[in-house]
Amino acid sequence: MRAILATLVCLGLPVAAQQAADTVAPEGPGAGALHIPKMLRASAEAKAAGRPAVAGDWMIAAAHPRAVEAGAGVLRAGGTATDAMVAAQAVLGLVEPQSSGLGGGAFLVWHDGDTGEITTLDGRETAPLAATPTLFQDANGKPLDFFEAVVGGRSVGVPGTPALMAEAHERWGRADWSGLFDDAIRLAEEGFAVSPRLAGLVARDAGRLARFESTRAYFLPGGAPLRAGETLRNPAYAETLRILAQQGPEPFYTGDVAADIAASVQGAAGNPGRLSETDLAIYAVRERDPVCAPYRRYEVCGMGPPSSGGVTVGQILGLLAPHDLAALGPDSAEAWRLIGDASRLAFADRGRYLADSDFVPVPVRGLLDPGYLRGRSRLLRGDDALPEVAPGTPEFDHALGWGDGETLSQPSTSHISIVDAHGNALSMTTTIENAFGSRLMVRGFLLNNELTDFSFASHQDGRAVANAVAPGKRPRSSMAPTILRRDRQPVLVLGSPGGSRIIGYVAKTIIAWADWGMDVQEAVTLPHLVNRFGRYDIEPAAARLAPALEGMGYEVEARALTSGLHAVEIGERLTGGADPRREGLAYGE
Repeated sequence: MRAILATLVCLGLPVAAQQAADTVAPEGPGAGALHIPKMLRASAEAKAAGRPAVAGDWMIAAAHPRAVEAGAGVLRAGGTATDAMVAAQAVLGLVEPQSSGLGGGAFLVWHDGDTGEITTLDGRETAPLAATPTLFQDANGKPLDFFEAVVGGRSVGVPGTPALMAEAHERWGRADWSGLFDDAIRLAEEGFAVSPRLAGLVARDAGRLARFESTRAYFLPGGAPLRAGETLRNPAYAETLRILAQQGPEPFYTGDVAADIAASVQGAAGNPGRLSETDLAIYAVRERDPVCAPYRRYEVCGMGPPSSGGVTVGQILGLLAPHDLAALGPDSAEAWRLIGDASRLAFADRGRYLADSDFVPVPVRGLLDPGYLRGRSRLLRGDDALPEVAPGTPEFDHALGWGDGETLSQPSTSHISIVDAHGNALSMTTTIENAFGSRLMVRGFLLNNELTDFSFASHQDGRAVANAVAPGKRPRSSMAPTILRRDRQPVLVLGSPGGSRIIGYVAKTIIAWADWGMDVQEAVTLPHLVNRFGRYDIEPAAARLAPALEGMGYEVEARALTSGLHAVEIGERLTGGADPRREGLAYGE
């Protein structure tokens, strides 16, 4: 591990080993330090030194120290992982508003300590009833540029996060619902220190944030971007949380909050949307069948459609199963050739077949069938990169020819991993999609731009695209909240933000832990090499592998890959890892 950290420092990756107090490199004009609550300083020091956090009874890993602090207080008082999630998510929506919040959606994977069952809940946003397949096309049928579509009301889907929080709490919560919002309400009223990451992102996006009055007033007070370290208050958000705490999610979907959301979307100057109060009123969280696939000694369980995360992670691992990655090791270009081309094959299937299974038939079983994956895995034989990659033909229970979609997924989002003292494990990935979402702010929170996760093109070469827009449909996601189990017991809980690269981040971390014997912090920290569509994106810390990969025929680009992995390993003790590329921490007792 010391060698990995030394390489990261030498090559300039912004990791916690370079900053004992701040867990992300300062970005933009505000170069203050991230405030670490006193109880979490040992966790921050462990992360900075490349060591996992260690605990005996419970653990939480999340994207901001204040969210970890809120969740830890709930767990310490005997609450469940779900109770802690509600508290942590409420704080994340305040201190990390660019990534997730009440105006977004989430996927949750739950292992029940009493029954041993895996349950997955879909809190993904839905398209308005007035949406059409040409929502993101101009008058000539040409797909819009990404930010033309994103900024404003056109991109906003019905938020699912408040309903998911309430549904999960009703099923698995023990703590009083109203008290779970106390920390977030207090922080919103008294104020919190703006983190370096938030300040930097505000500065970079100032032009788009300035488009709408309420957003501009909050993030650009007096016309200048927020500075790291300054105190930021959000009384409007505190009032919204009070409504949720006292009345549950109903006012959000049928009351005054719903009316304000619809009015903001429809009235967005220059790019109005079609979301209505009716769309909010009919929203429902859906329980989905978990997607579980074998890998080595483990069962890897994740989220099914409309997320592509569980299927695509499962496919990558299934394609790699015949190969001895353990013998090759993490410094082997051959190992990364196998991983890269397995990912390309899985992404080819993802692009054609995966979408909201309430609207289109999705061959989940066929895509994960061991025989199908063995056949596709034979394509990995050889020494060089695959020259071309095409979707396979998994077993389908009907005849249907889909076209390949054009979807632009951007890296944002957040992830929470929790294990409680009752034997429950929770993995939840939560998002408003692009950083700052649609840039529309209502009652102290940002609205998502999740509809841009649909394909902008409705047809390809005369064939319908599975992930095309439709009324009430949920856009395909790459979020991959994951729980690994052995003998029906959870052994690893993980997930990450990062757009469609989430799938690669999660698969890499599983391989590093299961094949290469790394602890959770080492596995999370290991430099990323991600190949989705042919080009190999690699972090500068992995630059030594670039010549060999280029010799195999890959185009290679060195770039920052800011995942936000959070993982908890469950063994004789609990160990947690938090991504050094962002501000999060793992903490337990």
